[in-house]
Amino acid sequence: MGASLPPKEANLFKLIVKSYETKQYKKGLKAADAILKKFPSHGETLSMKGLTLNCMDRKTEAYELVRLGVKNDIKSHVCWHVLGLLYRSDREYREAIKCYRNALRIDPDNLEILRDLSLLQAQMRDLSGFVETRQQLLTLKPNHRMNWIGFAVSQHLNANASKAVEILEAFEGTLEDDYPPENELCEHTEMIMYKVSLLEESGAFEKALEELHKKEPKIVDKLSYKEQEASLLSKLRRPAEASKLYRVLLSMNPDNYRYYEGLQKCLGLYSESGQYSSDRIEKLNALYQSLSEQYTRSSAVKRIPLDFLQDEMFKEAVAKYIKPLLTKGVPSLFSDLSSLYDHPRKPEILEQVVVEMEHSIRTTGSYPGSDVKEPPSTLLWTLFFLAQHYDKRGQYDAALGKIDEAIAHTPTVIDLYSVKSRIMKHAGDFTAAAALADEARCMDLADRYINSECVKRMLQADQVTSAEKTAVLFTKEGDQLNNLHDMQCMWYDLASGDSYFRQGDLGRALKRFLSVEKHYSDISEDQFDFHSYCLRKMTLRSYVDMLKFQDRLHSFPYFHKAAIRAIRCYLKLHDTPKSTAEEDEMSKLAPAQKKKMKKQKKAEARAKKEAETKSEESTASGVSKSGKRNVKPVDPDPHGQKLIQVEEPLAEASKYLRLLQKHSPNSLETHLLSFEVNMRKEKFLLAFQAVKQLLKLDAENPDSHRSLVKFFHKTGSTSAPTTEAEKLRWSVLEAERPSISQLQNKSLLEANKEFLGRHEDSLVHRAAYAETLYLLDPSKKTEAIKLIEDSTNKVVQQTNGDLGQAREWKLKECMTVHKLLETVFLDSEAASRWKSRCAEYFPYSTYYEGKRSSVMPDSVYNSSRKSNENGDTQTEFNDGQLEAFKSLAVST
Repeated sequence: MGASLPPKEANLFKLIVKSYETKQYKKGLKAADAILKKFPSHGETLSMKGLTLNCMDRKTEAYELVRLGVKNDIKSHVCWHVLGLLYRSDREYREAIKCYRNALRIDPDNLEILRDLSLLQAQMRDLSGFVETRQQLLTLKPNHRMNWIGFAVSQHLNANASKAVEILEAFEGTLEDDYPPENELCEHTEMIMYKVSLLEESGAFEKALEELHKKEPKIVDKLSYKEQEASLLSKLRRPAEASKLYRVLLSMNPDNYRYYEGLQKCLGLYSESGQYSSDRIEKLNALYQSLSEQYTRSSAVKRIPLDFLQDEMFKEAVAKYIKPLLTKGVPSLFSDLSSLYDHPRKPEILEQVVVEMEHSIRTTGSYPGSDVKEPPSTLLWTLFFLAQHYDKRGQYDAALGKIDEAIAHTPTVIDLYSVKSRIMKHAGDFTAAAALADEARCMDLADRYINSECVKRMLQADQVTSAEKTAVLFTKEGDQLNNLHDMQCMWYDLASGDSYFRQGDLGRALKRFLSVEKHYSDISEDQFDFHSYCLRKMTLRSYVDMLKFQDRLHSFPYFHKAAIRAIRCYLKLHDTPKSTAEEDEMSKLAPAQKKKMKKQKKAEARAKKEAETKSEESTASGVSKSGKRNVKPVDPDPHGQKLIQVEEPLAEASKYLRLLQKHSPNSLETHLLSFEVNMRKEKFLLAFQAVKQLLKLDAENPDSHRSLVKFFHKTGSTSAPTTEAEKLRWSVLEAERPSISQLQNKSLLEANKEFLGRHEDSLVHRAAYAETLYLLDPSKKTEAIKLIEDSTNKVVQQTNGDLGQAREWKLKECMTVHKLLETVFLDSEAASRWKSRCAEYFPYSTYYEGKRSSVMPDSVYNSSRKSNENGDTQTEFNDGQLEAFKSLAVST
């Protein structure tokens, strides 16, 4: 570096490099300017000055200088390396890799460039290139441990675990017998355990166990050693030895569910489906009874049997499990048992047990069959549990009755108000739910979780301004909404985006949904620093797990929800007719002129964006001592107006659709949206592919049936194919149609009728049938509406006393049917009749204006509501103490 300079300037160049490494950017710039005064076209100095400016957030100048440096000295590996570093800082990894490869053509043995290239290859999952680069690094510097480990990891990631084992064995051959020293015991342990995991992954279980036993004296992590040994023994089908080890592990941690699962597998008493024969249940019960005698304080040993026990055995066990927790007052008890509601008969038994306890405590002050008097709080937590139970069962009157009694018993317990808020949300009264959540929040202003619950309820009630004010109570001073974004608060982005979408503000909704996608991109980028750190610190198993996690990052729920909602926004943008004067003019132009205009607009937009970037850089102020600007970029589009001005909403939707298809291929919504997007784009083969996937995942789903009928109705009503491509497409569809069992030797009307016959008692299926009937034969509109109105909302559970009834229909399903009558059938009278009918089934629903909802004039939540200038609803409490607390903020 700087070899072509005289000695004085060469020393100044070294100072530039040192200043860059120590983040003394002003000092580095001063040295660069001194060189450039004498040698204004020196490429390497120009490049290093550009790299320094990049660290001072002056990117435009930085790129200009570095590109000029490359141009002036195209054969300098330093210039190419610096350009690669610039691209890497802007996350343009493919361009950075090209620059590094150019640098390596000039200096093929440069360790620093090779190391940087390997990090980018790991980041981009260029695994074959990663293997090649790590091998080159090992060849150049074989006495460096990190190079051996890096080469082994690269082979492992490239699906060659056996080769990775060979490399680690070769590295171990270079070590002394007394290795490792005391200060490297942990790192060496990790390498051994990583090697054993590689042997296990490659199927060499016997060799892995042998290696584990051989290296036991050098392994300091004894817990991981025992866990790995138990796993290997189990896979080698040596259950007696494995079960002994799992019992040893349980003695160390009797609340670890994985140990119980491993022990069950060893004893041949484990089932993936959770279904067990009566003989197995008896054996399992005997096992857990003996374990519970051994580990009397373990919660897991008492909870696990509740999943497999049945009838009287379950009743006895669940009563024994619940009693001490109700006495102690554990608010999370219902959450702990909520998975039992997926088992047939268990919810009824659970209700019977807790109702008996409630009755006994009321009458005798103790549990059934006990003489021990319970404290008064036991009744409170019993009522609390029952309220959540009835809420889960859809018996909202009973749930509210129990929670109101609990509040009357002890009005100072915050959890009671939170649960009542949740019940009101499920019952359909979001305004009342928000008011109750705010009341709970005011009782403990230092609780972030309760504050977040309150914000959620407010957003569900479309009280966005109130939600924002409440959310920022736990953010730093300054631009508090940006702080929420910086904290990657994805639940807030989704909830506020949903609220804006409901209110028709597509710009802000898209802004929120796309910010979730930005969070996921940031999480993906955050792995970059770990590629070198984990190899250096030898956290190899965690590193590989992290990479696997990153590979499936976009399959996680938050991204899935955000992508689906963003696509729906783009579909709505596409479906919304536009009538601007500019578009009217565009419609009169010839196709060639339209294309020219579109290109011109894109060029103008690009130029405007570059101008804004330059303007921001030139007007930014506030430079730190190091020369770095400390100015946060201002959001040029806070309300998402630019997002809704896209020329091709379907093209934007397709970007997120491709991610969903790659990472969530088993989701029904993925293929439903694929169908919607491709039908609008008239890409019928892709739409048909989506229909086939829908039928494969769930052929009886109403959306699958609806898509099937819509597709063949659309393709059947189009004009005859004229071009060769159209003829080919139609021949494919004709050849594929007989393979669909629902349409074999049937017309669409016959297939639709058959679908209704299979699901005559289901509201959503009847609605799907009615919609497709109206599509196929618009003259049967009256018949289709009558079919919906003739649906019966059956009672699924009859309870004793005045606890109310649970019915089949769900609130969301009924809302969907109401919107169908309004928007598809365009029958306001039928929609009004449906609304009146559902108001009786859902008396707390604000959507249906139920008689017990907060929209009623006599509702306490209605009378205490006021509208602010932004149109949000806020709640005022008459309790002076609460009102005083509400003005307080908690700083963090």
